[in-house]
Amino acid sequence: MTSDGAVYVGEGFGASCDRICELVFNTSMAGYQEILSDPSYTDQAVVMTYPLIGNYGLNGDDWETEVPSLGALIVREVCSTPSNFRCAETLDHAMKRFGIPGLSGVDTRKLTRSIRDLGSRRALLTDAGMPMDECLRILAESDLRHDQVARVSVKEIRTVSPEHPRFHVAAVDCGMKKNIVRSLVKRGCRVTVVPWNTGADAIRSLNPDGVFLSNGPGDPEDVPETIGTVRALRGEYPIFGICLGHQILALAYGARTYKLKFGHRGGNHPVKDLLTGKIEITAQNHSYAVDAESLAGTGLTVTRINLLDGTVEGMAAPADRAFSVQYHPESAPGPEDSGSLFDEFIRMMQS
Repeated sequence: MTSDGAVYVGEGFGASCDRICELVFNTSMAGYQEILSDPSYTDQAVVMTYPLIGNYGLNGDDWETEVPSLGALIVREVCSTPSNFRCAETLDHAMKRFGIPGLSGVDTRKLTRSIRDLGSRRALLTDAGMPMDECLRILAESDLRHDQVARVSVKEIRTVSPEHPRFHVAAVDCGMKKNIVRSLVKRGCRVTVVPWNTGADAIRSLNPDGVFLSNGPGDPEDVPETIGTVRALRGEYPIFGICLGHQILALAYGARTYKLKFGHRGGNHPVKDLLTGKIEITAQNHSYAVDAESLAGTGLTVTRINLLDGTVEGMAAPADRAFSVQYHPESAPGPEDSGSLFDEFIRMMQS
């Protein structure tokens, strides 16, 4: 049941438990394992618009985090007999293992249209026999949490390094995907992953060549500690932010963010680079955006825009060697149009 009283009945799979989540949708045709394990989906019930999910199973290599924190997964049809040479377990088995409930047999087209019309909202996954009045009461008395970043971030400093590192990157983990670290390591970076609330002096003590701000779940205003750290470090090191890191960078420079009606989630969002005129097909996953008008006078300029709704997709402060994008250049699987953004970060550290 959704918070507006709409009821969608289906067959449960995965973990058998009640769950209150924020209802969102994703338009990707593949990559459900990466979606399942992306920390940015913490406490969200993801509706997959592609009708068949689970057909190639899950494997041990493609997890984006060790312990997935997805709220729930809602699909039209879940495949119980996957066929792929890499398959190690079914979607149902993996979701049981991590305590994530699922719902199949739902009219996901209708549900997606309702999210587009009414916006993202709270939903309760529960037994079909639960009285409607009780469901509405539970939804009315509940609220979404604001500690998602603290829950998914690393609790202590970790380091990942290639055999012969050329650069040292301090990566602020707000819910970072594994492929971000892999993307930096394969370009010769030793990556020191630090918790979301690490202070500026602690990062300075690491003597990095650059600072990376990761993706993550929730409202960027819920992490004032991270915003303060970035504000203190701007101009000292090259800074590169992705997704939540993009929003944090904007707030650190004095700009504003706002919540989108239903967000951007999927691997087919066209973005225009205002500097080159090039169009990139991007993978996205976010509920918040940067207010373009609030960038005036901050030192940040818009470098990329979304061609579907005109939202800010990229910013830069050249004088401070800082830049960010709202989408995911490391997305795996996903479009590879924007992988060169990591190379741009490398060039900044080289200079």
